[in-house]
Amino acid sequence: MRQRIAVAGGGPAGLTFARVMHRHGHPVTVLERDPGPDARPPGGTLDLHERMGQLALDKAGLLAEFQALSRPEGEAMRILDTDGTVLRDWQPRPGARAHPEIDRGQLRDLLLGALDVQWGRGVTEVEPGTPEGVLVRFADGRRETFDLVVGADGAWSRVRTAVSSATPHYTGVTLVETSLDDVDTRHPGLARLIGDGSMAVYGVNRGLVAQRNSGGHVKVYAQFRAPLDWHTNPDRHLGLNRHADLNAGPDADLDPGLDAGLDLADVEAVRSSLLALFDGWADPVLDLLRHGAAFVHRPLHVLPAPHTWTHVPGVTLLGDAAHLMPPLGVGANLAMLEGAELAESLAAASGHGDLDEAVRAFEEQMWPRAGRWAEMTMAGLERLVSPDPAEALALFDEVQPS
Repeated sequence: MRQRIAVAGGGPAGLTFARVMHRHGHPVTVLERDPGPDARPPGGTLDLHERMGQLALDKAGLLAEFQALSRPEGEAMRILDTDGTVLRDWQPRPGARAHPEIDRGQLRDLLLGALDVQWGRGVTEVEPGTPEGVLVRFADGRRETFDLVVGADGAWSRVRTAVSSATPHYTGVTLVETSLDDVDTRHPGLARLIGDGSMAVYGVNRGLVAQRNSGGHVKVYAQFRAPLDWHTNPDRHLGLNRHADLNAGPDADLDPGLDAGLDLADVEAVRSSLLALFDGWADPVLDLLRHGAAFVHRPLHVLPAPHTWTHVPGVTLLGDAAHLMPPLGVGANLAMLEGAELAESLAAASGHGDLDEAVRAFEEQMWPRAGRWAEMTMAGLERLVSPDPAEALALFDEVQPS
C-alpha cells in the first residue's frame, strides 16, 4: 500500500487506527491540533471492555502492556442514597479483567509509541475530490493532500462536514467536573467513601459521581438537568430558587428580572451554586464538592442516532466524530475498536479501488452497531438523570454482574 493516509485527531480512535496500521507496516500521518502530548490535561479514566477496547489493543499488539498498567480493582462500583446509606457495593471478582480502568494519559502514551504525530496541525477543512486527492487545510494556513483522510477529531469534527451536515445537539444534561488530589492522604474519609473504583449518588434530576484515577487522583462529576445557558441565571437553574423547574429542557425560557449570571471561572461561586443544588445531601457526599480544586463546565451533546451519510471517496469518520453519544463507558471503547477494524481492512486492501471499497464496507458495518449503542446510551442517560432516582439504581442492577 502506497496511498497517503492521514487521521485527524490524536485521541483513542485516531491513535488506535494509526497504531494498528503501523503494526501492519503501513505509515499513517496523525494530525493533532494540540501543540504536544502534554498541552492540556488528558482527562479521566476509562474502563476498557474485553471485547471492545481490549480487543483493539490486542490487534495493536499492546494488550500485555495495557494489562500491566490497568487497574482491575477500578471495576468496583458503589451506589449511595442521598443520606449516605450504601445501597449497592459491587466488587470485582479476583482475577476479573472484563472492564479494568486505565488513565487516559497512560492509554495515550501507550498508543503513541513511535507514531508519526504532527503536533500543532489543527485541521480546519477537508475537501475531497480535488485532482491531487483529498485536500486538507490547516489552521496555520498550510495545505496538504492525501488519498484518505480519517476524521477522528471528536464531537466538533472539522472532517465531518465533508460527509455530513449533522451537528451535535444538547441533551438537556450538564456535567460540572472537579477533582481531588492525593485523596488517600489528604481526605482519607472520602477515600474510604469512594472505595477502589467509582461511587455515585442519585437524586431528582441530578447526581454526583466520583471516580478514582491512578496516583490518588479522583474525578468528581456533578450532573443535572438544565438549559444549556443555565449559568447565566443560576438562581433558577441550580435550585437556589426552590420553585426551579429542574425538568427544563435546553430551550427553556429564563425568568425575567433575575440577577446577572454565574461566572464559571469563579471557583467559589460555582462551588456555592453546586452546594445549593445538592442541599440536604449527606455531608460526606457534599465534601466531594467542598474540596474540589477547580470546576469545568461540560454540557453533554450527542449526534442524531443513527448517524449515517452518503459515502464520500477519500473521507471517513471514527468515534465521536461519527457517533457522539453520552459518556456511559461505551464511546471510547467503540472508537478504539472501529479504529482497529478500519486499519485491518485497509491493510488487507491492495489498490486504490480496493482502499475505497474497504472504507465503504467499514462504514456499512459501523453504522448499525454505533446506532444501537447511541440509542442505548441515550436511554441510559435518561434513566440516570431522572425525576425518579430509583431508575438509576435499576439501571445499575441490570448492567452490573450479580
